[in-house]
Amino acid sequence: MSLDGSHHEVVVVGGGQAGLAMSWWLGNRGVEHVVLERERVGHAWRAQRWDSFCLVTPNWQCRLPGYPYPGGDPDGFMLRDQIVGYLRNYAASFDPPIHEETTATRLRQRGGGRFEVGTDRGTLSADQVVLATGPYQVPMIPPGAQRLPRRLTQIHSADYRNPDRLPAGAVLVVGTGQSGCQIAEDLHLAGRRVHLAVGTAPRVARRYRGRDVVDWLDEMGYYARPIDGFADVDAVRFRANHYVTGRDGGRDIDLRAFARDGMRLHGRLAEIGAGPDGRLLGFADDLAANLDAADAVSEGIKDSIDAHIASTGQDAPGEARYVPVWAPGEPVRELDLVAEGISAVVWCTGFGRDHRWIELPIFDGRNYPTHRRGVSTVAGVYLLGLPWQHTWGSGRFCGVGDDARHLAEQVVRHRDRLRCGTSGGPDVHWLAGSSTSTYPADDWAPTRTVA
Repeated sequence: MSLDGSHHEVVVVGGGQAGLAMSWWLGNRGVEHVVLERERVGHAWRAQRWDSFCLVTPNWQCRLPGYPYPGGDPDGFMLRDQIVGYLRNYAASFDPPIHEETTATRLRQRGGGRFEVGTDRGTLSADQVVLATGPYQVPMIPPGAQRLPRRLTQIHSADYRNPDRLPAGAVLVVGTGQSGCQIAEDLHLAGRRVHLAVGTAPRVARRYRGRDVVDWLDEMGYYARPIDGFADVDAVRFRANHYVTGRDGGRDIDLRAFARDGMRLHGRLAEIGAGPDGRLLGFADDLAANLDAADAVSEGIKDSIDAHIASTGQDAPGEARYVPVWAPGEPVRELDLVAEGISAVVWCTGFGRDHRWIELPIFDGRNYPTHRRGVSTVAGVYLLGLPWQHTWGSGRFCGVGDDARHLAEQVVRHRDRLRCGTSGGPDVHWLAGSSTSTYPADDWAPTRTVA
C-alpha cells in the first residue's frame, strides 16, 4: 500500500514494543491505523545492545498484549537475539499494518485539525497520532570528550559489542547505570583492566529470601504504582534505574566485589581532557558516598520485602544481609590516561531525545513532552513507551500494554468527539514544567488544537 496521499484514523510512529502494543489494542478496538517503523522490528534491541546483553527482569514479565512469554524458562532472562525473536514473533502473531524502513520526518497539524505526517516514502494524514518512539533516540557523549587524546578510542554504550572489538589496553567505563555496570562486568570477566567512574545510580539485589526481588516487588504492587502518588514527580521520572544483571541466570552486580578483584573504581567524572595534551581526567571525591548510597537503596528494598512477608504471614526463608566486601581508600582525584595504559573509553552516559521533526507545542522547557498518562497537550496526539509514563512498569514489557490499552480508549473517545463535531473548545492552560500531577481529574482530556 502506498503511503503518499493516504489518510488514516491513527498513525503510530514507532514499531518497537510500544508501537506494536498500541497496534494490538487499536485493532482490538476496531480502529483503522498504520504503524511506521524506521528500521525493522527489533532493530534497536539488536543494533544498540552488546553481544552478551540480556534482560534484567525475568522472562515472565514479558507480557505484551495477547502475547505472554511463550518460552520454557519464565524465571530466566532472554538474551539479545531471543528478545528480537520475541518481538518479531509478536508482530507475526497478529500481523499489524506496519511499514518498516519508513522514517517519519515531519509532524504538524493542518487546517481542520488533521495531522500531516511526512516520511521518506511520502506524506500521509491522520485524525490522531501516537508517538511511540521511546526516550532512547540520540546517544549522549559529554562535549568535553573532544579534548581527549585523538589516539584514544571512544564509543558510546550503544556501539559497544564485546571486549575484542576494543584495542588492547585498559578501558575506562563512564557511568554506572545498568549499561555501564554490565559493560564493565563484561570487560572485567574477559580479563581486561577496567577503570569505572561511579555515579549515583542505585543497586538492587537479584534475589532475596528465596525469590527474585522482581517477584517480590511485583507482588507488592511496585510496578503498578502510579507516578501521581509521589510527592516529587520529576525526581522519580528522571532517576536512574537500579543496576543488576540477568547474566548467567541472574546475579547481583556488586561494584565493591569488582574492586576487590582488581577493577579500579573512581568517583564521578568531573573534569575531562585536562593538561596540555588532554591526557588527564579529574574525579569527584564521592566514590565512598555513591557506593554507600547504592547499598542503602538495596538494603531498603529488602526492608520493604521483610515487612511485606511479615504482614502477609508468608513462610519465606531467612537470609543474612549484605556485608560490604571492599571499601575505598584514599580517592584518586586525577588520572593520567597514558600512564594507566588506557586505550579506550566507553561512554555509558545515556540517551537524549530528538523531537525536531515534531512541529507541535507539546514540549516543556527541557524538551520533555508534556502529558497526562500519555495524553499530550494537543488533542489527538499521544505519547507511549516513556519511562514512568504512568507507572514503574511503563515502557517495559510488563507495563507498556496497560498504557497502550488506556491510550486506545482515549483514541476511541476522541474519535467519537470528532464524529460528533465536539472536538473544538478553549485552550487548556498548563503550569510550566508540569507533566502530570497538576492536571484535573482522571477523565481529563485536552481540547487544544493547532490551526
